[in-house]
Amino acid sequence: SIAEEGKYQLISPDIATCQACLSELLEPNNRRYRYPFTNCTNCGPRFTIIEDMPYDRPKTTMRYFQMCHQCQEEYNNPLDRRFHAQPNACPKCGPKIELVDAQGKAVASPDPIATASRLLRRGNIIAIKGLGGFLLACDATNKTAVKTLRERKRRPFKPFAIMVTNMGEIKRHCHVSPEEEKLLTSPQSPIVLMRWKKDSPVSQEVAPNLAYLGVMLPYTPLHHILLRDTGLPLVMTSGNLSEEPIANDNDEALRRLKGIADYFLIHNRDIYSRYDDSVAIVERGINQLVRRARSYAPYPITLPFKSKQVLGCGAEMKNTFCLTRDNYAFLSQHIGDMENTETLEHFGNTISLYKRLFRIEPEIVAYDLHPDYLSTKYAQELSKSGSKLIPVQHHHAHIASCMADNGLQSPIIGVTLDGTGMGADRYIWGGEFLVADYKGFSRLGHLEYLPLPGGDAAIKRPYRTAIGYILSLSGENALRRLAFMEQVSKVEVEIIKRQIERRLNSPLTSSMGRLFDAVSALIGIRSKIDYEGQAAVELEMAAYKACPEHSEGTNDNESYPYSITKDRGMRIIKLGELFQAILEDLKQGSSKARISVKFHNTVAQMTKEMCQLIASETGINQVALSGGVFQNRLLLKKTVTLLESNGFQVFTHKQVPCNDGGISLGQAVIANFAK
Repeated sequence: SIAEEGKYQLISPDIATCQACLSELLEPNNRRYRYPFTNCTNCGPRFTIIEDMPYDRPKTTMRYFQMCHQCQEEYNNPLDRRFHAQPNACPKCGPKIELVDAQGKAVASPDPIATASRLLRRGNIIAIKGLGGFLLACDATNKTAVKTLRERKRRPFKPFAIMVTNMGEIKRHCHVSPEEEKLLTSPQSPIVLMRWKKDSPVSQEVAPNLAYLGVMLPYTPLHHILLRDTGLPLVMTSGNLSEEPIANDNDEALRRLKGIADYFLIHNRDIYSRYDDSVAIVERGINQLVRRARSYAPYPITLPFKSKQVLGCGAEMKNTFCLTRDNYAFLSQHIGDMENTETLEHFGNTISLYKRLFRIEPEIVAYDLHPDYLSTKYAQELSKSGSKLIPVQHHHAHIASCMADNGLQSPIIGVTLDGTGMGADRYIWGGEFLVADYKGFSRLGHLEYLPLPGGDAAIKRPYRTAIGYILSLSGENALRRLAFMEQVSKVEVEIIKRQIERRLNSPLTSSMGRLFDAVSALIGIRSKIDYEGQAAVELEMAAYKACPEHSEGTNDNESYPYSITKDRGMRIIKLGELFQAILEDLKQGSSKARISVKFHNTVAQMTKEMCQLIASETGINQVALSGGVFQNRLLLKKTVTLLESNGFQVFTHKQVPCNDGGISLGQAVIANFAK
């Protein structure tokens, strides 16, 4: 409790309600029975209520609540589990909960949670103030309620997560491995993506066209009461419109979520820092974070070297930032897609908080090469205050992030497969084979460059990418008789042809993400997307239909042809034969499922062959896999299996996401070694 100049402490993330507090919560004779703010030193809010260090109640949002005699006795007693629990409270002295309607008028009720539960059972949508912001809840078994939430939130297809009461209930809906169960019931209690049972009563509207369902257990007392009262699995999704930060205070929620929520379950404990739910998968028995936020941030990644004070500003999509000092990398919680001023403001405010909490004043600021990213512009503004700026190539940052995640320092073969990243040659990279360490990288191979007609328009409309690739690789005749072409006008095809021929708004890309998009559109799975990666995700889902009981086709080795050429020392994967073979399969009537399996096998095979060629030149047999394409569990499993069976030691992400949520860590560690 004594502040010392320049000294700092590690800060606990908010963690799920412990068993001791849960027992009190559910015990009718306990003074904290059904009290939604029950916590102790082992659980409850931490990071979301801290304004500054040292961590004492006056420096948290609990300072407005003076403990009653009983709570103060617990707080003062070294033998009590609430000894120095800063958020300690009870119904007498702590925060209060209230139910209001969409206009903010109080709904009279002796038990607001019980009333909210009845409203949820009737099909209403309720905004619930949680640990780090508002969540939007509705009955996950009610198709109409879920569709209404989608319409109001402007989120037609992107999957929602659900919350259920206990492990027994989760097993009604999903196939659960022992490792997944351990993660679900851990103090972190993230959303875990698991195989969805076909007979689950959860509406298909929750996660349209997907074989996986995101599920979490209650992690606050309020959730525990609500789930028990409703007796339903509930959709629990971020309280925002698409692409905005999560709403975190009552007035803001009533303003921003009006028109989405029918009612609001609010309380008077302020949230100091916004905090989305973390998302994880378990693959090959290893926990891997897809989104790192609640219960993980701001706990640091331990670095294998002593670091300077550096700020890594991250990327545009799935932004995080990273501050380093000593042997620690403080990776922020998920900030979001940096596409609007609200998210930029959240980004700047959270950087200020981390700098204050961990006593960091960055001497170096690292940023992405892309000049239009808001995170890049933010970094460049800091040059005016004297900070040294270091630009970092996107895919190098991915590999450095994976290395830091695994405590590695020696040069490694880096395979970075993603959608978009500005290359050192100003083209759009995304299918990259590097040899890299923190000091630098050599690009030794990539997918061949192909046109992206319309740039961002092609990302949102994968059929444009497919047309561009087919025109470049197979010619105009190959477009005839393709099913997906029926929805494309002749005028648009002519525009795409002219864009490619004249290089008008048709940048070249080596992106693996765009290759997945093109194949998805080509075989008639997804021509237009509603959320990032949708075409690729649904292409992966199609492969499962070819595999009984979702065995993921691990014994099916059939693949498509491709070739690898060498041009001035650069190995290039040529895709003409692959597209020709897919077109032939379509002509022969092959199913989408079979084509998808063969395509996944081909990408795994490409990766293995390129790594073998690089290893034969360099003698390196360690491979790091990074980039958002490796969120594809089928591809990840096939690739790792193939590499390991050919003698490679393979490293994947664990503590930080393989997607752009891990970029800032890579930027920060690279900047430490920049000259």
